[in-house]
Amino acid sequence: MICENNITRKVPALVCAGLMLGLCGCRHHVRVSPLPPVLTPVPLVEVPRPADAPMLTPPHIKMPPMPVAAAAARLPRERRRPVVKDEAPPPVVSPTPAQEAATIGSLTAGGTGSSQTRQDAANLIASNERRLNGLSAQKAEQQKDEVNTVKNFEKQAQDALGSGDAEGAMTLATKAKLLLDDLEK
Repeated sequence: MICENNITRKVPALVCAGLMLGLCGCRHHVRVSPLPPVLTPVPLVEVPRPADAPMLTPPHIKMPPMPVAAAAARLPRERRRPVVKDEAPPPVVSPTPAQEAATIGSLTAGGTGSSQTRQDAANLIASNERRLNGLSAQKAEQQKDEVNTVKNFEKQAQDALGSGDAEGAMTLATKAKLLLDDLEK
């Protein structure tokens, strides 16, 4: 037991002595001989600055045109079937007054619905125009892309209404209305 006690006392002392010697470092310093003095003077050359220092210009990169949502808004049109002409015209039969009334009634039923759709589309387009003109200038500037998309839908709706496509005009005006709802939030 006595031996163990001596060893445990000496180990920390040895570790401390080893650390002190390691931290002291080497006493022999390496001496570097000084460079010889420059005996001949060297003339300094000044580089003249150009009078017009050119600014760096970014390279011109041709970008593709901005995509427009109008291309996606077009509804596919159905192709009309070619009319096959018969060699002999069908015989003309004069309709009776009852048949004539039934024929006229079936034609006007579709016309009333389309005129109502046409009127609804025109009202929605006008409402969208008023809302678009009522936007503040700051909001219109911040949301410039969305405002342009709404204007594009409005123009296409107006064109569709002018060409007689009331349902297409209603669809486009509804899209413009939904975008305006998002803008005003």
